[in-house]
Amino acid sequence: MISFVPLATIDPPAVEQLLDRAFGADRHGRTAYRIREGMRPVDGLSFAALEDDALVGTIQCWPVRFAGADGRDVALAMVGPVAVEPARQRDGIGRMLMERALAAAESSGAARALMLIGDPEYYGRFFGFTAERTAGWHVPGPVERHRLLARGDDVPAGEGTIGPRIAALA
Repeated sequence: MISFVPLATIDPPAVEQLLDRAFGADRHGRTAYRIREGMRPVDGLSFAALEDDALVGTIQCWPVRFAGADGRDVALAMVGPVAVEPARQRDGIGRMLMERALAAAESSGAARALMLIGDPEYYGRFFGFTAERTAGWHVPGPVERHRLLARGDDVPAGEGTIGPRIAALA
């Protein structure tokens, strides 16, 4: 049986090893890592999945911001990565982690502005993320525009840059 615990209770090297197995050791150069550079995951939105005390999955959410060309500063939570032990992928663990993180975002108010980089068919169909308001967003690295997704009533549209959220906005 899968149980969920706050990610902060898991040994950080164990999380990093799972991320390496799920995404490869070269994952640090990806645009998503550059967007959240220097930030720590949001404790109340980041979880680990355990089975018989073994780490089988994680989800992390990060404090990021939209710096609008018009001067707007909008706090968002960046969802992901969702990492699942390769042998356990397709067992629904990632979906359960997403549901847990989204429920925590709803109860904390963070669900009003969420974003991620991911498969639009999956994240749209199951979780309501779309690229409708992200066309004018700039990110620090390459991204397939259709994979830059968001959901929530406070998600900004228009020209702006997505990057780490400074402490004053956190």
